[in-house]
Amino acid sequence: MLERMGRLEIKPEQHAALVDGRPLSLTVRELQLLVTLAEHPQRIMTREELFSEVWGGTPRSDDRSVDVYVSRLRAKLGEALPEAQLIHTHNGIGYRFAPEV
Repeated sequence: MLERMGRLEIKPEQHAALVDGRPLSLTVRELQLLVTLAEHPQRIMTREELFSEVWGGTPRSDDRSVDVYVSRLRAKLGEALPEAQLIHTHNGIGYRFAPEV
């Protein structure tokens, strides 16, 4: 189990993410992406690393799956935790999970 991060709790073994004890409605890929980012807090993960961890393999050069799923995940997290910014973009590099309220 990942540690609780404020109001957010991630339970990969239960395939769940909770805010204030209530489940977030995340797809399997969104949850895998959240778990992967949260397992490496404060570390910038490249799109290629995230793709490899979540989808397996290497993305094509024009594949935007990571960006699309990060956007969807941010929207869902933003709705549940409007006061928090959890996923930070590093242009040209990738994304970093760093809970900031």
